[in-house]
Amino acid sequence: MRRRRLALPLLLLLAGCGYNTIQTLDEQSTAAKSQIEVQLQRRADLIPNLVNTVKGYAAHEEEVFTQVAQARAGLINAVKTGDPEEMANANAGLTAGLGRLLAISEAYPQLKADQSFLRLQDELTGTENRIAVARNDYNQAAQQYNTYIRRFPQVLTAKVIGSKPKTYFEVTNPANREAPTVDFSNPASNAPSNAPSNAPSGAPAGAPAGSPAPAPQNP
Repeated sequence: MRRRRLALPLLLLLAGCGYNTIQTLDEQSTAAKSQIEVQLQRRADLIPNLVNTVKGYAAHEEEVFTQVAQARAGLINAVKTGDPEEMANANAGLTAGLGRLLAISEAYPQLKADQSFLRLQDELTGTENRIAVARNDYNQAAQQYNTYIRRFPQVLTAKVIGSKPKTYFEVTNPANREAPTVDFSNPASNAPSNAPSNAPSGAPAGAPAGSPAPAPQNP
């Protein structure tokens, strides 16, 4: 009986110190994060068909296909963890792989005109846009939640109920921070800088874009 008498004032104290608001903001950020997960999974699901389409024209580019497959697996595993930071880094890694895959298409005009390839471009572009929207929604929700639980007296309630700050969906891996942005609506402008198709005629294989061709030697 005495415990019940003590519990009632405690509940009233928590309610007056932002307990309900903390729960509401937590639910909002969780819902926003789930939308990121849905769109990332959708992106991962589109990759096999894209790779198979490219393979039909450039089957010898096995190294690039392997890199994309590994990046896709990393994204799927990151989605399973539910950690926004891991998902952001894995997604950036996949973007880098897609950039290399996209560079291949520049060397195959028939591939660029393939209807399946064009359809997948459109689907990936739409998915990229939805990921961007979901990312912004989640980061805003997480920021609102984090700001709220740091304020007094909500900070006391947060400690009592074990509420902790949420991580943001942002790239923290330096290797992925400069990953190229893939825009399937304009493939030529997004090919990686080290793609052979961008190197000037006569430039050494693998030379960065813009590298001058070797000067002709006098006989």
